[in-house]
Amino acid sequence: MLLCLGFGYTARSLAARWRARGEHVVGTSQDVAPERARDAIARVAFGAASPLGEIERALERATHVLVSIPPGEAREAPGDVALARLAPAIAAAHHIVWLGYLSTTGVYGDRGGGWVDETSARRPGNARSRRRAAAEDDWLALWRDRGVPVHLFRLAGIYGPGRSAIDQLRAGTARRIDKPGQVFSRIHVDDIAAVLAASAARPRPGAIYNVADDLPAPAHEVVAHAAALLGIPAPPLEPYDPERLSPMAREFYAETRRVRNARIKQELGVALRYPDYKTGLAAILAAGAAAG
Repeated sequence: MLLCLGFGYTARSLAARWRARGEHVVGTSQDVAPERARDAIARVAFGAASPLGEIERALERATHVLVSIPPGEAREAPGDVALARLAPAIAAAHHIVWLGYLSTTGVYGDRGGGWVDETSARRPGNARSRRRAAAEDDWLALWRDRGVPVHLFRLAGIYGPGRSAIDQLRAGTARRIDKPGQVFSRIHVDDIAAVLAASAARPRPGAIYNVADDLPAPAHEVVAHAAALLGIPAPPLEPYDPERLSPMAREFYAETRRVRNARIKQELGVALRYPDYKTGLAAILAAGAAAG
């Protein structure tokens, strides 16, 4: 059984792959009731203050665990809630053969457009990434100290159906910010699921994997390409001005790096279905046209 601690965009993609094999999946939600009607995935309640009985019973049945709950920043739920509340139960669940923790390539910090791989030192440049780096350390300590088969996945910018430059253009929210030299790595959600499934089939506890495609690129080029696919004018190019950006967007544009992905190919044998944003966006557009 696959237990997803956190059942967001990426976890749903892995769950669909798991279910297609006829295997059982349980996902957590802070508010279970509205979620039950959305799909056929079983839900259990889990959050900073929820009772633990049901989630602990799920852990007793799980062979694989995916953790996608980000470290909290609220005073009432600081740090990694999954570790804080479930570490003893996870450590005692010796039938777990694979645990995947979803982190971010943001832990590498700003590299001035240079390349990073899994051996690169972490240099998190903002509070969000520092919390992620601390969570990585804590999960790996659970492997070293208690033998939990932890695997870390540092994800580049996630996109896919419903969450892409095509969707932003259709919603009228896409912007093209021109910050010379800024490049960013990204990854299609289906390729994340493929990497996770490949690792689950070939566990190597303590392993760290960068999950990114082959073509880092400026965000404004991605939006322009999406507009061309849609046959509409691209939004005008805007000079970079941090005062006109949200706090999260300022964090995004403050850093630039390129992420190497050789390990997922060489060690896990993953062939990316969408090796660049062009193939990924084309597939999203085609799928939308077919559904319509």
